[in-house]
Amino acid sequence: MAQLSSQGNNAIIYLTYIFMLATGLFLAWKYASKTDFLASNGTQRGLPLALNFIASAMGVGIIATYAEIANISGLHGLLVYTLCGALPIIGFAIFGPIIRKKCPDGFILTEWVRHRFGVVTALYLSFFTCLTMFLFMIGELSAIRSAIEALTGLNGLGAVIVECAVTTIYTFFGGFRVSFITDNFQGVCVLILVIICACGMGSYIEIDTSKVGPSGLLKANKLGWQLVYILFVAIVTNDCFMAGFWLRTFASKTNKDLWIGCSIASIVTFVITSLVGTTGFLAVWSGDLQVGDDNGYNAFFILLSHMPRWLVAFVLIFCIVLSTCTFDSLQSAFVSTISNDVFRNKIHTNWSRLMVVIMIFPIVVLAVKVADNILQIYLIADLVSAAVIPAVFLGLSNTYFWWMRGFDVMCGGLGALLGVFVFGTVYYNSAKEGGKLLLIWNGIYDPEDWGAFGAFVIAPVGGIIFAWIAAAVRIGATYAYSKIRGTPFTTLDRPEGEPIYVDNQATYGADENVEQTSVDKKSV
Repeated sequence: MAQLSSQGNNAIIYLTYIFMLATGLFLAWKYASKTDFLASNGTQRGLPLALNFIASAMGVGIIATYAEIANISGLHGLLVYTLCGALPIIGFAIFGPIIRKKCPDGFILTEWVRHRFGVVTALYLSFFTCLTMFLFMIGELSAIRSAIEALTGLNGLGAVIVECAVTTIYTFFGGFRVSFITDNFQGVCVLILVIICACGMGSYIEIDTSKVGPSGLLKANKLGWQLVYILFVAIVTNDCFMAGFWLRTFASKTNKDLWIGCSIASIVTFVITSLVGTTGFLAVWSGDLQVGDDNGYNAFFILLSHMPRWLVAFVLIFCIVLSTCTFDSLQSAFVSTISNDVFRNKIHTNWSRLMVVIMIFPIVVLAVKVADNILQIYLIADLVSAAVIPAVFLGLSNTYFWWMRGFDVMCGGLGALLGVFVFGTVYYNSAKEGGKLLLIWNGIYDPEDWGAFGAFVIAPVGGIIFAWIAAAVRIGATYAYSKIRGTPFTTLDRPEGEPIYVDNQATYGADENVEQTSVDKKSV
C-alpha cells in the first residue's frame, strides 16, 4: 500500500485526535448544559436529525462488513444488506410518535417499557440494551484498530486508547448535546469520504471486464435469499436496542421533522453503504482478491493501496473522525440508559459523568484482547434483540394485547434463547454446537449451513410463542387462585384507558394526581 512514513502516519493520527478533542471541548463549553446532558427532547429539526441518524447508523465497521458480504454473495447479498440496514430507520418515524405519545417525558424505549410492563421488565430490557451497546462499542474499537493497521502498518493499540480518552473527556463535559452536534459533523464527513473515495477508485482502479461475468457476483444466489430474512430480522430488532436512535427520535421537534430526518437518513445510508460495499467485488474484478476470499473484509483497504499517498492520508483522517463520533454517541446513549433506568435520573450530573469514565476500561480491554471478528460481535447482539424485542412491541397494542404483562415478555425472550440452543443441539447433534449457535459461531455466510437461519427464525417466533405460553400459565394460575379464594377474576378485564405504571402498580386512565415523568428536574 502507498503508505506515509511512520512519523507521518503518527502525526496524522494524533493531530486528528487532538482536533476532535479540541472540537468536543469547545462544543461542551459553548452549548452543553446540565439539563441536556442525558437528552434533548423536542429540540431538533429534520436535517440535523437526518445527519444524526446517518451517523448513528454507521461507524468504521461498515468498511469491513459490507465489503465482506459483497465479496462472498455479490451484488445480491450487498443489496439485501444495504436495504435491510437502511429501511429500519423508517421504523423510528412510524413507532417513534406512538411511543412518544404513550410516554411523552421519556427519551429511550425502556422508559415506555417501564410504564407499560413495569420496573422489573424495564430493567430486564435495559440489561440487554446496555449489552448491545457494549458489544457495539467493542466492535467499533476493533474496527478502527483494524483500519489504522491496514492503512498505516502501525500497531493500532495506541490509537484505540487515545480515542477512548478523547471521547471520554469531551463526553464527560458535554454529554448528549455534544454527541448530537458531533454526529452532524460525522454525517458530513461520511458524505465527503464516500465522494472522494469514489472519485479516487474510478481514477486509479483498473477493472478486468473479462472477470465480471465468470465471477458470478452479479447473479442471484441462495445465500442472498437466506440473508433477506436473516438480516431484516437481525437489524430491525437490533436497532430497537440502540438507545442512540431513540434519543434522536425523542429529540425531534415534530413528527414531521422525524419523518423528514428518517427518510433522508434511510436513503443516504442505502447509497453510502452500497458504494462502500462495492469494493468487495471490485477487488475481485481488479485481480486483487478471489470470490469468498478470507481477506474480503479488507477489500476497501486493498483497493486503496493503488491510490496515491495523499488519498490514503485523507481516508485515515476521516476514518478516525467517523469512529470518534460513533463511539461518543454510543458512550452518551449507554450512560443515558443507565442513569434513566437504574437511577431514575435522580443522581447528580457528576455521577453520570463518572459513569462515562468507569465504563471505558472494560471496553478497551475486551476490544484489545478478544475482539477479532467485528461481524460476529454484531450478530451476537442481533440474535439477542431478535429474541427479546418482538414480544415487547406487542405491548404497543392495548386493543389486542392488553392482557400481556412483563412476566410474559421476560419469559418470551429467555425462552426464545433457550429454543435457539435446543434447535442448535438438534441440528448439529451436539450440545456444544448448540451453545455456539447462541454466539453465531459459524457466521451467516455459508449457504449450506442453515443453523443461523434457523436461529433467527426461532428467536422472534419463539419469543412470541413463549410469551403467550407464559401468559396462559399466568392467567390460568390467577383464575384458579381467584376461584379458590372466592375473589373476582379481573386479569382479562379490558382497560378503558392507557396503562400508567408507577412503582410497578398498574392503573388505567388519566390521573391528575400522578406525575408521569422520567426525569427529576431538580436532580440536574
